[in-house]
Amino acid sequence: MRITVGAGWLAAMWLGAVAQGVLAQGGGSVATSTHTRAMKFCNARDYGAKGDGTTKDTKAIQAAIDDCATVRSGMVQLSGGTFLTGPVLLKSHTTLAIAKDAVLLGSTDREDYPMVTFAGQKTVQPLVSSVNAEDVTITGGGVIDGNGKVWWDYVKGAKEGGVLGNDHPRPMGVVFDHTKHVRMEGVTVQNAGFWQIVPYYADDVVIRNVRILAPKSPNTDAIDPFSSSNVVIDHVFSSVGDDNIAIKSGAINSLGPDAPSQNITITDCTFENGHGLSIGSEISGGVQNVHAERIHFKGTDNGIRIKAARDRGHDVSNISFKDIVMEDVKTAILITEYYPHPAPEGAVAAEAVQRLTPKFHDISIENVTATGSGSAGTIVGLPESPVTELTMKNVHIAAKTGMSIAYASVAMEDVVVKPATGDAMKIAPTAKVTMKK
Repeated sequence: MRITVGAGWLAAMWLGAVAQGVLAQGGGSVATSTHTRAMKFCNARDYGAKGDGTTKDTKAIQAAIDDCATVRSGMVQLSGGTFLTGPVLLKSHTTLAIAKDAVLLGSTDREDYPMVTFAGQKTVQPLVSSVNAEDVTITGGGVIDGNGKVWWDYVKGAKEGGVLGNDHPRPMGVVFDHTKHVRMEGVTVQNAGFWQIVPYYADDVVIRNVRILAPKSPNTDAIDPFSSSNVVIDHVFSSVGDDNIAIKSGAINSLGPDAPSQNITITDCTFENGHGLSIGSEISGGVQNVHAERIHFKGTDNGIRIKAARDRGHDVSNISFKDIVMEDVKTAILITEYYPHPAPEGAVAAEAVQRLTPKFHDISIENVTATGSGSAGTIVGLPESPVTELTMKNVHIAAKTGMSIAYASVAMEDVVVKPATGDAMKIAPTAKVTMKK
């Protein structure tokens, strides 16, 4: 996959290494060659930020961002403290540099987060976001902490009271909204009230060498590319309460049109707690050209998961998973067009194909080793839209129970499923499976 990178973006990358010394010294300027632009440095403390963990620094940080945005290359610096803040909005051609000794900490006061509409739902403004921007960078080795316990407790209480419904009034961590040429590198993102990192209708996004952490808590997905294109996710460690990655496009019962998520590569990642690497379930815009390689799952609920249903599906194609290792994963492979259920109970009547009918095809799963799984997996399509052109090669799974396949066409080569009990594979009459040793 080719990623288009602008000249200003290259300059910012070059200057990033130089700027680390400036960050350590607390400010200054960098003289540039004729081949790069001068970068303006905006230390948030110079705009009134305290960094003491108790004073709200929202206005000071935003003032630093706004001032840095008046030039073509600006770096906002946070160093040497904990900066308590409400939502801040990043601008074009700016870098948010959070030093290793700094934390950007989300306020727990609900009044600090204005209500907004996001992906068709009412929610609150994210802690850090960019909107209709370009050339945006977050780097520096520090931490963005959403301080989410108050939000998780609120959701738990609302659910127990039966009043929440589908409302999600919690702040996400970092959102790149209709933003292009994004780089996020070297930071830790943790404890957002809702999804942690969200490229939303974004283009040309690189997320590299990032740690994403959250305890078991509702909807704390690590990275959710939503109707986004040309995304690189590389050397990411995540241990969260929901999907480690969830690729989405469009909402449930969407009237459309919805843009697809496409051209996404995921490489050299480790996922511990979480629901695994998911495509779906809300994919009414479709998902194409996703390639995941060298992924290590340790104790996640799922490994590979492609999920949708008749009220939220579309075309999902040209998907590949290669060189995958799973340890103690509950379900190794789940490909289902019946989400939230893994498979239907009993016979399924065909329905007319509609705009939101899932269509899963051209999927490759190669070089997978899974040990200690609960279930080898489920592969099941709809009678009106079976899973087609699914290939599995050199896949070895040891699990308590075997694999079920229905309404699907699967070509297997060197696929070995070793269940502790029961059949290795339950292949329904509605499935066509060819096997080669």
